[in-house]
Amino acid sequence: MAKNNIYPITDANPDFSRLEEKIQKYWHDNNIFKQSVENRSAKKEEKNNEYVFYDGPPFANGLPHYGHLLTGFVKDIFARYQTQIGKRTERKFGWDTHGLPVEMET
Repeated sequence: MAKNNIYPITDANPDFSRLEEKIQKYWHDNNIFKQSVENRSAKKEEKNNEYVFYDGPPFANGLPHYGHLLTGFVKDIFARYQTQIGKRTERKFGWDTHGLPVEMET
């Protein structure tokens, strides 16, 4: 391999757990997720450039299963797509603050 390689040499047996922790720390320390929203303009060429994704409450009953993961992945695709096409995409998470307590009382 050439000595003038501008790219770092990668380990043949990387420690993926360590790499993931390093990347998560970088994202956390630099507020990357928040910046992905805030660095996009709410207006683009005088038009609304916002997309708000309202996610429902987490599943309150039963043990987690594959169906919970699947719906989470599918919902995530919509928000990621809007971000990728340049929209300011905010994610708002809802909580079932009235439904479940009322159900439990009845």
